Amino acid sequence: MLAKVFSTGIEGIDAYLVEVEVDIARGLPSFTIVGLPEAAVKEARERVESAIKNSNFSFPSGRITVNLAPAGKRKQGTSLDLPIAIGILAASGQVNPERAKRYLITGELSLEGKLRPVRGVLSGAIMLRGMELAGFLLPGENRREAALVEEIDVYPVKTLRDAVEFLNGELELLPYKEDREEIFKDTGDYDVDFSEIKGQEHAKRALEIAAAGGHNVLMIGPPGAGKTMLARRLPTILPPMEFEEAIETTRIHSVAGILPPGIGLVTRRPFRAPHHTISYAGLIGGGHNPRPGEVSLAHNGVLFLDELPEFERHVLEVLRQPLEDGKVTISRASSSVTYPARFLFVGAMNPCPCGYFGDERHTCTCTPGQIERYLKKLSGPLLDRIDIHIEVPSLSYEEILSKGEGEPSCKIRERVVEARKRQLARYKSEEKIYCNAHLTPKLVKKYCKVSPEGEELLKLAGERFGLSARAYHRILKVARTIADLDGKGDIEPVHISEAIQYRTLDKRIWLRM
Repeated sequence: MLAKVFSTGIEGIDAYLVEVEVDIARGLPSFTIVGLPEAAVKEARERVESAIKNSNFSFPSGRITVNLAPAGKRKQGTSLDLPIAIGILAASGQVNPERAKRYLITGELSLEGKLRPVRGVLSGAIMLRGMELAGFLLPGENRREAALVEEIDVYPVKTLRDAVEFLNGELELLPYKEDREEIFKDTGDYDVDFSEIKGQEHAKRALEIAAAGGHNVLMIGPPGAGKTMLARRLPTILPPMEFEEAIETTRIHSVAGILPPGIGLVTRRPFRAPHHTISYAGLIGGGHNPRPGEVSLAHNGVLFLDELPEFERHVLEVLRQPLEDGKVTISRASSSVTYPARFLFVGAMNPCPCGYFGDERHTCTCTPGQIERYLKKLSGPLLDRIDIHIEVPSLSYEEILSKGEGEPSCKIRERVVEARKRQLARYKSEEKIYCNAHLTPKLVKKYCKVSPEGEELLKLAGERFGLSARAYHRILKVARTIADLDGKGDIEPVHISEAIQYRTLDKRIWLRM
């Protein structure tokens, strides 16, 4: 007898429909899975057989053939366990075959027949939205994730027996619903706050501008100056995530398998801080079956690379595409996948190998040659893609011992949100432009017009600092953000002047100090 069940596969962060066809024929007992299954899918044979027997169902003794269509796409993961089991039971007459093919089914089976959560459920729910199926049958732990898509019915089950009884009409299940407003209630609560940072007002101002305009930042300073503290508090002043941003971020985390248990939606902006020993594939994504890397896991959030020159140079150079395009494409011989990678990049580094070049309180022990080699680990094209370069000096004892608290994150965030609102209103007619950092050269010319006095300032800066055309555009975008924070519709010379200050730590200028 032949039976068909529908399930999902994942390619990039998008789901595609998998038809699980099961045929049971006479002959010597065998169990074969075809359709480019990976190792985890092939191992489903043992899990499915044990789960069916331990759930007190009869496992067919004939020749079982399972075809996973489309056969040209490689199937991976454990999400096909439940649909394969349902298909076998439907083909053997133990499950209503007509009801079985009315639902999208996914889930991993334990040997005793319990269901375990799987990756990529949110993408599957989004795919189901455009299909004529009755609902989504899945493990209970994935229910919150799938229920975010309001146009579909989600039916969570705990065991294989529950799934069979539901499909046979013996168990009544109500569609699970998720309260979106309840999910977003605690998005503004963080364990850290800007008020905890002593001094560093110049750096705080720069990070406020970065948050308001989505600009990338490079912080340079001696050890212990507070670079890491500043970076870790940056998410606390970013605007709250919109629902569509949260959905896109959650899809990436779900596909990567790092969505925390019981969490249906990522509501806080991600903060990713990989160690400098990370590989090319770990940062950008990859592997035999490409998985999202740190740049994609930081999508809509912050990617922080501490001790920037300690990263392998070829690893840093792969940041060029996501910093410029907001996405990363991973190509293999059999396929090519694209992951979103629109993040706010923050880098931190010492001014030299010993860390104390230019510090008033410590003596630098590095030679000029050592400093030059250290700085050359960062290429000019990479530095050009970083909008704001700031110096973070060491604190004085008076600043360290002061009892006063700085401005709290909530106050800074209010100004940032107002600046973002001005940008959203300005760019409402532009596609996928949400903040000043996303402006293309064509849009910079349209929205970042400056007065003759401002043009003169830019000309002087270009001649003095040898700025590239990309750096020129980035100065204009930063000036546009400063004007937005100032509540001004036009970019004034004072805004240009402040924006230029954030480019003077370019490597070529710094070596002249």
